[in-house]
Amino acid sequence: MIYCVIPKPLADELYPKLVKHYKDDANVEVIVDRREFDRRARYGHSSAASEDAGQRRIVRDRRRARVAGDLLPLAHAS
Repeated sequence: MIYCVIPKPLADELYPKLVKHYKDDANVEVIVDRREFDRRARYGHSSAASEDAGQRRIVRDRRRARVAGDLLPLAHAS
């Protein structure tokens, strides 16, 4: 299934045209985006507003820290 998502401000103009265009294609469904805010943004602000506020995603290295110190000498093969 392919979803053709239309932003709410453009729905009045585009929705009827796209439904008519894709009426014969059962694999495409035209829908209107009803979200009021970006759920991933903090406190419901849009993503552009959160970038302006200086909130950026912090990526941390989760690998195990290495043991401090030198390696032991390897045993000699006889």
